[in-house]
Amino acid sequence: NNFDRLRYDYYRDNTVVLEAFKADAFDFRTENSARSWATGYESFSARDKGYVKLEALPDEARGGMQAYVVNLRRDKFKDQRVRRALNLAYDFEGANKATYYNLYFRNKSYFDGTELAATGLPEGLELDLLKEVKAKFPGGFVESVFTEPYTNPTGGSDTAVRANLREATKLFKEAGYEVRDGKLVDAKTGEPFTIEFLYYQADADRQVQFFRNNLEKIGVTFNIRVVDTSAYIERLRDFDYDMIIGVWGQSLSPGNEQREYWGSGSVDKVGSRNYAGIAEPAIDALIDKIIFAKERLQLVAAVKALDRVLLSKDFMVPQISYPFTRIAYWTRFGHPEPLPKYAVGFPNVWWFDEAKAALIVK
Repeated sequence: NNFDRLRYDYYRDNTVVLEAFKADAFDFRTENSARSWATGYESFSARDKGYVKLEALPDEARGGMQAYVVNLRRDKFKDQRVRRALNLAYDFEGANKATYYNLYFRNKSYFDGTELAATGLPEGLELDLLKEVKAKFPGGFVESVFTEPYTNPTGGSDTAVRANLREATKLFKEAGYEVRDGKLVDAKTGEPFTIEFLYYQADADRQVQFFRNNLEKIGVTFNIRVVDTSAYIERLRDFDYDMIIGVWGQSLSPGNEQREYWGSGSVDKVGSRNYAGIAEPAIDALIDKIIFAKERLQLVAAVKALDRVLLSKDFMVPQISYPFTRIAYWTRFGHPEPLPKYAVGFPNVWWFDEAKAALIVK
């Protein structure tokens, strides 16, 4: 708390905010856009002179999930084979190269980037918890929870993508769909399998192009619906969508909020963050294990068990993960070395450095 005054400026346009930063209209920003990070800060006068610095700092304080989320409240997404087929159609590696400048990693956990993420096979206390909950709610488990770690399909090449799409087509067929005249339809009713992707920014097509193109190759009708922010929030609150991009940040000490994210009690609760519509007694039981854990070892084991069960059900299509915080700032500040392990620390532990500021000549 070394600053006498803090001023926060708000911009309505991402292009304008970047140009304002370059012009020294403000001092510090976190950058969430891979495209801007890769190309937006290329050679400009202040950076060439060393007045602006860019850093990607490890983010060990939080993890989470970012994914394409389908709405389980709609019958067409209730079959897990359909949901897994959608994952097979997402070519993350291709999207990462073409859209995200190879900056991202594939999200493989609901607590990605933290010690709480499930890895390998369950053992010890985690295994005991899974067995206990399975005995109470056997229908809520996929046997792979005990026998194999969760993995996402791998794309990135024509050969891999074709193999994934063949497997997706097979799963759709097992779920009761077939291709007629190039369209995937319900084999009994003839109703086309359609997905409306709901978004609130003009770059919606860029966000989903690799996903949409592959889905259309196997006959899925994929429509993009862009609405203004107010309408988007209203539809989100009412769960009025087929598919959205959902983001859940996680702390290192999960608790009651897990009920809001995945608990049965939040499925019909207007405005809840259970966007997928998950309602399973086994998951509710594991959430309770997290909330009422009496020590750290119990908490970690319960979170890993929950993570493993959520992944095994293919509730959503994991998208991207990035274990760093990207910051850009004008070099008129000082900060302690090292910075706090679990935070960038700006502005809390940074300070204005008059000597550094004097070196910036416009």
